Amino acid sequence: MAHRYRWLLFDADGTLFDFEQAEAGALARTFVRFNLPLAPNTADAYRAINAQCWQALERGELTPAALRTRRFELLFEAVGLSADIERFSAAYLEALSEMAELIDGAAEALAALRGRYRFAIITNGLRAVQRGRIARSAIRDDIAALIISEEVGSAKPAPGIFDAAFAAMGQPDKREVLMIGDSLSSDIRGACDYGIDACWFNPAGLPRPAGLPIAYEIGRLEELVGLLRR
Repeated sequence: MAHRYRWLLFDADGTLFDFEQAEAGALARTFVRFNLPLAPNTADAYRAINAQCWQALERGELTPAALRTRRFELLFEAVGLSADIERFSAAYLEALSEMAELIDGAAEALAALRGRYRFAIITNGLRAVQRGRIARSAIRDDIAALIISEEVGSAKPAPGIFDAAFAAMGQPDKREVLMIGDSLSSDIRGACDYGIDACWFNPAGLPRPAGLPIAYEIGRLEELVGLLRR
């Protein structure tokens, strides 16, 4: 039953934070800073390349340090642009760390659940970006624990990052923790493999896959409030 949970373990990007908006804003700002043209197809290419790089990180094929620059190496090769990759990457990360827009309903959902549950964030992300964004966000005071893959040396869905999360939360019983995330491959697969309940945030209304024991599914974060009050 939903009332048994004590901890809500949230993914960051695509669950609490509007990463598409943040990514677009940071990319545009960095292209302007380097006096580079940002065509619509360039932004589309970056989104696809970045997603592929993060999937490679989930599989252990790419390190966080390599990901920082590899995505821009691939992008510039694809669109025929050139820049100092290290400087461009650093400027992009700085811009991204300042983008703290939340998914619609995130702040309201946490406010409604505040005091009844403790909140933690577990993210496959880069330290400078995630800590900067969360520190600037409207929910910064609600987050009791923040677990970042780059800091702990393990990324979802691997169990190591969940070990780090449970250590940060004070080793609660697994039955007392609910994972909420949008990614089937990292959030939901990782939670299910680790033995904790998972709530799939599925705003696009995608079909539920076979073979994953998803405990709950929501299309809007406001639905989480009603679910946890059952």
